[in-house]
Amino acid sequence: MPVAVPGSFADNPIVYFVVTDRFLNGNPANDHAYGRQRDGEQDIGTFHGGDLKGLTQKLREGYFRALGVNALWITAPYEQIHGWTVGGQKEFKHYAYHGYYALDYTVLDRNMGTPEELREMVDEAHAQGIRVLFDVVMNHPGYLDLQTARDLGLKVLWPGAEQATLRDQHSYIDYNNFAFGDWWGRDWVRADLPGYLPGGRDDLTMQVAYLPDFRTDHPAPVKLPKFLRDKADTRATDLPGTSVRGYLVHWLTQWVREYGIDGFRADTVKHVEPDAWRELKAAGVKALAEWKRENPSRKIDDAPFWMVGEYWGHGARRSELHGAGFDAMLDFDFQQRGGQFDQPEALFAEYAQVYAGRPGFNNLAYVSSHDTTLFDRSRLFAAGTALMLAPGGVQIYYGDETGRPAGPAPKGDPQQATRSDMNWAAIDTGLLDHWRKLTRFRARHVALARGEHRQLQDRPYAFTRHDAATGDRVVVVMGVTAPLVLDVSGSFAEGETLQDAYSGRTVTVRGGKVSLPEARLVLLERWAAPAARSR
Repeated sequence: MPVAVPGSFADNPIVYFVVTDRFLNGNPANDHAYGRQRDGEQDIGTFHGGDLKGLTQKLREGYFRALGVNALWITAPYEQIHGWTVGGQKEFKHYAYHGYYALDYTVLDRNMGTPEELREMVDEAHAQGIRVLFDVVMNHPGYLDLQTARDLGLKVLWPGAEQATLRDQHSYIDYNNFAFGDWWGRDWVRADLPGYLPGGRDDLTMQVAYLPDFRTDHPAPVKLPKFLRDKADTRATDLPGTSVRGYLVHWLTQWVREYGIDGFRADTVKHVEPDAWRELKAAGVKALAEWKRENPSRKIDDAPFWMVGEYWGHGARRSELHGAGFDAMLDFDFQQRGGQFDQPEALFAEYAQVYAGRPGFNNLAYVSSHDTTLFDRSRLFAAGTALMLAPGGVQIYYGDETGRPAGPAPKGDPQQATRSDMNWAAIDTGLLDHWRKLTRFRARHVALARGEHRQLQDRPYAFTRHDAATGDRVVVVMGVTAPLVLDVSGSFAEGETLQDAYSGRTVTVRGGKVSLPEARLVLLERWAAPAARSR
């Protein structure tokens, strides 16, 4: 059996990101919450039925455990706007299935499930050593759509609004009506509405995509918006002396305190003050520590609350944001380096220079994203190999491991193509097996994420990584097209038995070398007989 040296989660994060609504429908009874409906041929931006129950089902089936991931990042499950806005160039009804149009941060969106189903999902993940990360937004709430305005009793709609179409929906909203003050209100958000402060022109005060901009920079205490005071099912209460930022931090970290959420992926980081992220991180650390003290049998370990941020264009480097509460940032560069995946030495050497050892920060590389593009579906074997062998942290986007095809790409909103339904009925089993072997190998070896990197030879390409802190070592060979004798004397001891994690074969070091057969990929790790380990 292989000798595993996994290291800590912070040193070797393997994060699986799932758009919950597009993954698996575990409870069809919640599919039409708030009157939401599918939309026939224009079904790009509707809720498709995926929910927390579906995630729990796949956890119990062992899907994520077999894939070797140690964290599950899910789209924001708190309540979203109820209806639709115009998607793309008036091509489709765009609902908040992705979790970026928040309405009420204190309750679950009914399409996602119930509090009991959330607790069940988190507990099942924790029992398997898998952390749960929420996607969160502090920059903006959602738009005010027609259905939400009706449900909240806001008097800003013209008669006949229930008949609105994609072409004319805005004509049914009275944008000059001061009743918009009963929504979030001037003290809470910037918006081009009567009585509100308009959005600014800088990153921190602008309205991203015309969304209302939370006034997280304003220190003055505020009261709950009127719509929340009147909302029957909200858990929000007035917090005297609290600013907009303080309310948002409190609301978001209540999920940590109540359910043991292990971390956040923060959206639109560049549009919120660094001090706000520091406050969120500090509150998250406190909340998770409290939850773990109160729930010792339900925690994974005593690791602190963890945060990763999305700052558009951030790459494989340390930035000032790592000092603003973030343990990692998303690495937008890796996806663009696909031309190097077949000959990755320069890429691996560069990334090892950044992440080897314990530099005190990390980033998450990925090959596909809901915000950019899906990686070339014909090259997912190479993409999986490069990603899982890359130094640093990694993020798997749902369906990269199964060959999930892209969905429709409407004009003006091509990112919708990246959010298609998970291809459970048409999985590429060979591709999935490839990703599973790589990811489980990575999970066992912190050396891949943090080790010193050294190329052993050019053709076939071979390298070794060694993590000095743990003594963990691996050797990887790619594209062995003929039997090969490889010198591993600098990595493994004479007479040591090694296992190839890809094929399952074992080899013995003789004269400092190992003999390898033809193979797509060889993943060498130390091996110990079960009897020897039991002694």
